[in-house]
Amino acid sequence: MNKYLPLIISCVIFFFFNLNLLAMEKKPYHHLPDGTFQNPEGSPKRDPNVKWSYKIFNDERKKIKIEFPEDHVVPREQVLKDLKKNNKNDYITWIGHATFLIKLGNTTIITDPVFSKNTGPLIFGPKRYVPPAINLEEIPPVNLFLLTHNHYDHQDMSTIRNFPYKDSKVILPLKLGKYFKNYKDVNELDWYETIQVNNDIKVTLLSAVHWSKRSLWDTNKTLWGSFLIEYKNKKILFACDTGYGNIYKELGKKYGPIDITFINIGAYNFYPIMPVKDKSVYHTNPEEALQIAKDLKSKKVIGMHWGTVILSLEPIMDPPKRFKDGAEKFGFKKDDAIIFKIGEVKKLDELVN
Repeated sequence: MNKYLPLIISCVIFFFFNLNLLAMEKKPYHHLPDGTFQNPEGSPKRDPNVKWSYKIFNDERKKIKIEFPEDHVVPREQVLKDLKKNNKNDYITWIGHATFLIKLGNTTIITDPVFSKNTGPLIFGPKRYVPPAINLEEIPPVNLFLLTHNHYDHQDMSTIRNFPYKDSKVILPLKLGKYFKNYKDVNELDWYETIQVNNDIKVTLLSAVHWSKRSLWDTNKTLWGSFLIEYKNKKILFACDTGYGNIYKELGKKYGPIDITFINIGAYNFYPIMPVKDKSVYHTNPEEALQIAKDLKSKKVIGMHWGTVILSLEPIMDPPKRFKDGAEKFGFKKDDAIIFKIGEVKKLDELVN
């Protein structure tokens, strides 16, 4: 028996080694062997030689003038009246940054809710210069909570802890469910997985060109992604923060045409820290946002992720101006590139014919 023992051990090692290889081969491209995630194949990558400087960023940020038109924000009392007035209608309301209320039939959706005064750990991080359109306790009953990724300007733990509708269905990317311990219905999705919310709505998590991090030790340990919301005969895409990548042409072929795409148009300029002005690997500038909407065969596109908190170094009102001015170059009418006022309520049937 002893003379066969080395052979037996070798066979067992060989078997388990090949079993692991087989398991690795079956994993999707965006799943790495160490349990972290990466962007779709062919996505742009940040130059590892470029070093971030908080000093330079803070010095440059102080030069930005916090000036915006008076009508950038709808008065809170008017927002509450408009929400009550439209409680029987399908509508979209911008609360600020990437937080929207989207009412579809009997389902009210909230996206990336952030109601804190700053977007960082505890009391740190960039402070918002425009408060939420309404207070957290004033939001109408929510049935569906969508979270795209774990960055502090999207995953706000104070809001999550104090959210008044913990019986709502939560849908989020892989490995983010641990933050929702007191919620009753938490659903993690991988890219391209779908969940049927009810008879009228189904939600699919789609890929995006971004990343995840909340500390020094958890880079890309949780997934990120965009949400395709299918409601009756309409398709609404709520994009995760994203840079431009060829993946959007592929998504357009498979899932398009899209009726409305929500996409980030701010937080793209980090020059002089980054070598190129108005260009970010992980956040589209307004023109890239329009290109993504075009790739997705989107009929309308809503610009978000601007006008609330300073995360980058472009002038505050540049994103919406460039977004509207550039629409026709990408095959959209100017009115198809939609800019909301914070707190504005728009009926869905007025946005999509």
